[in-house]
Amino acid sequence: MDILISGASVAGPALALWLNRYGHRTTIVERAPALREGGYSVDFRGDAHMSVLRKMGVLPDIERAQTHMGSMWNVNEAGKKLVAMPADLFAGDVEILRGDLARILHDATSSHTEYVFGDSIASIAQDADGVTVTFERGPERRFDLVVGADGLHSTVRALAFGPEREHTSYLGLYCAVFTTDNYLGLDYTGHAYSTPGKMVSLYSARRNTEAKAVFWFGSPPLDYDRHDLDRQRELLAEAYEGVGWEAPELLRRMRHAEDFYFDSISQVRLDSWSRGRVVLVGDAACCASPLSGMGTGLAVVSAYVLAGELAAAGGDHRAAFAAYEREVRGYAAGCQESAVGVSKWMVPESRLMAWFMNQNYKLLPYLPWKGLMAKSVRKTASAISLKDYGVTRPAGPAPRRRPSDRAS
Repeated sequence: MDILISGASVAGPALALWLNRYGHRTTIVERAPALREGGYSVDFRGDAHMSVLRKMGVLPDIERAQTHMGSMWNVNEAGKKLVAMPADLFAGDVEILRGDLARILHDATSSHTEYVFGDSIASIAQDADGVTVTFERGPERRFDLVVGADGLHSTVRALAFGPEREHTSYLGLYCAVFTTDNYLGLDYTGHAYSTPGKMVSLYSARRNTEAKAVFWFGSPPLDYDRHDLDRQRELLAEAYEGVGWEAPELLRRMRHAEDFYFDSISQVRLDSWSRGRVVLVGDAACCASPLSGMGTGLAVVSAYVLAGELAAAGGDHRAAFAAYEREVRGYAAGCQESAVGVSKWMVPESRLMAWFMNQNYKLLPYLPWKGLMAKSVRKTASAISLKDYGVTRPAGPAPRRRPSDRAS
């Protein structure tokens, strides 16, 4: 089949890799002009995540690019270290920058997947035999299936399922991330400073050659243009006005960051993940939010199952989509549930709560439930029994060239 995938971050290329191996033709369309290299660290943990990465053949590359991060330190306004958060509580079995992961998945699929950057789907028209897709820039094309792997703000979901506001649930936080110099000289570690309703952190990346600045803050829902980065920078500066530690310097550096990212922390909840020949995967279907620590693992697991069920159903998309949802929905619900309530302790709303959490962090290495916390997260990440769908061939056919390529 000819299958169009919207989104070139994680879920889209992961799905394309499997579809190529089952002999399908894949095209990935991505609104950005090139791969997005920025973003925060993401991790994989537990048997389900790791087994899929091994089968994909990308685990060695991920391990070579992993962050090797140590403990994250909570600091006071003067930068004095107060409490260390052990890496095993948040880094999983392997941790990698989202941009590095996207590059690995792109390189693993680029020889058999057609990538179309700088464009986006404008309309989808389904009929009994396929889907006619128009694009914002490119010519109209025809596909057998369309997959939305385009994240929290999925264009495919909006076109096929309705407005975003009907399917998203805001968890009360906003997050901003950008890359800057490792000017604090952090050595495979990070520092985090909290005030009521806010937390800003800086951690080293790419073998200490750079650093990631991450801002979190609680707020009622904000009204802004998702594509207006200048306004988003202003919102962050307003939220952090008067906050100490390194916040003023990081806000100054934010003005020049090329990979600035700002978004709400939200979840996606849908009654169904498919409409006819259109199906959703990853955050577009069931965003758990970064608070869960499960979103990236959920994306690669979902991609594996969706492609496998299409193969098992012999291309019958109706049967495959239904089976895919039966296999993954309960797992996704567990991943989403793990994020609910996390904001309360991650960004405490009061000084008393912040003090209470710091006392708990200090005692954590000596308390019996430290191991229980790590086991609970791993249990959630592993709470799915994956089928062995088999692979009919090591790679799919060469990608279909674009009309403009044929004309030239």
